Amino acid sequence: MDFWQRYRAIDARDTRFDGQFYTAVRSTGIYCRPSCPARTPKAENVTFYETSAAAHDAGYRACKRCLPEAVPGTPAWNLRSDIAGRAMRLINDGVINRDGVEGLAARLGYSSRQLNRILTHELGAGPLSLARASRAQTARTLLVSTSMKLADVAFAAGFSSVRQFNETVGEVFAMTPTALRATAHRHPAPAASTALTLNLPYREPFDPGIFSFLAVRAIPGIEAGTATSYARTLRLPHGDARFTVEYTGPDNSGAGTNAAEYKTGDRNTAAYDGGSRGRSLVLTIGAVDLRDLPALLSRVRRLFDLDADPVAIDEALAADPRLSASVAEAPGIRMPGALDPHELLIRAMVGQQITVAAARTALTQLAAAGSPSAVPGEGLDRLFPRPEQIAVNGREFLRGPQRRTDSLLAAAAALAAGDLELGYGDDLPGLHSKLLPLAGIGPWTVGYVAMRVIGAPDVFLGNDAAVRNGIRNLSPGVAAGSGAGAAHGLSSGFSGSPDFTDVSPWRSYATMHLWRAAAVPKSARTPKTTTTTTAAKAMT
Repeated sequence: MDFWQRYRAIDARDTRFDGQFYTAVRSTGIYCRPSCPARTPKAENVTFYETSAAAHDAGYRACKRCLPEAVPGTPAWNLRSDIAGRAMRLINDGVINRDGVEGLAARLGYSSRQLNRILTHELGAGPLSLARASRAQTARTLLVSTSMKLADVAFAAGFSSVRQFNETVGEVFAMTPTALRATAHRHPAPAASTALTLNLPYREPFDPGIFSFLAVRAIPGIEAGTATSYARTLRLPHGDARFTVEYTGPDNSGAGTNAAEYKTGDRNTAAYDGGSRGRSLVLTIGAVDLRDLPALLSRVRRLFDLDADPVAIDEALAADPRLSASVAEAPGIRMPGALDPHELLIRAMVGQQITVAAARTALTQLAAAGSPSAVPGEGLDRLFPRPEQIAVNGREFLRGPQRRTDSLLAAAAALAAGDLELGYGDDLPGLHSKLLPLAGIGPWTVGYVAMRVIGAPDVFLGNDAAVRNGIRNLSPGVAAGSGAGAAHGLSSGFSGSPDFTDVSPWRSYATMHLWRAAAVPKSARTPKTTTTTTAAKAMT
């Protein structure tokens, strides 16, 4: 976007762009979200920044009225496959808190000086400033959502001292931590509670079908899911964790909500923290080492794709006649992420060329190779096995063709030995070069891993059987013909691109709609509330 496109967005108070850029006003010394309800500043007084960290470094403070740190993050870090996008995914996962700038640079293959120069040029701030802004955002979330002691908030957000925490909050928000806590729209949970409960901001509309996607794949003892909730245990860098995400509150959106309703409007922070039109996404953390809290928050957001821009995605997908009806029935469809990249690769390999139910059975058996959780609760008492546990003991629990078992164990051994590195900082070409040479891994697996681990938005799994079935169900009047279109279930006379390039760069979301459509033929579909519950059962 150029300057005037952004200026028109702030003049319209377009909520779609909240978190995607920041508006700094020289005459006031503050920076705002695009939808800030304050009077639109004069163009000559405005500077736009890609990140809040860049605004901080330029000497601006956050607006107390619109609280720009309270909005969802930008989807740009998944759209971008450059160093800046890869670095931001790792910074959000807490890599700088754990390994410092040198550790971040090493993962990306650059020196710390090179990385600082690249990020400053691309994003307007260096890695330390970007990490500081991420800590400030986590601190604000904890201050307004919980009754944690201020010292606990400081260390949970990643600050090395209470003094650093106080100084950063004061510089960013122009308030003390106590004053910032007093701005909460909701009363924090009682201090006696042993669990942390946080609202997860997201952009509307939001399709809850992602809960069903996760529920039908849930491994007993490790995960549990329903049409509106998901819980699991998880291994994090400093210890085990357990959490639940629930889709709660009144559903005012209704079936077939028009995504255009969400384009503009004067929305305050509460709208993102719970949605005045829709439901709240509530994260309850039953157990976690406070040092792992930023990583957990980031990974849960990635799992539910909460930084997506659903209006932009739906607009592009609805332009394709094969997808328009599905988009109208399920606006705001999300692409599930991954809580653990290594685990996701193992699950993808197990699930190749078999049904979801069969994959779940195989993974339930493999889970016996894992360890008990150090923080059991609510029927969840195990952890998904580490790669080294699978490499050593997996053969005892795996069933099926010998070649497939050997391939899976070889991949697990490579992960355990560090010969294969897989993480949020990868890009699509890197995943291809790492994974395709491995026995038992083909383009489908690489594409699926890219969708879920790095959030690659433009992957189309054209050879997937459920995708082909979804195309047929969404276009029942189109008979299979010949040529390239026939390979995807389309007639040779169909004018749309068989690989859905017309909806690029959102083909991963087209894949999600096609998986959804594969569950129920068009003639048998029911309103959204029923469809999204059953649809995930056909998603491969």
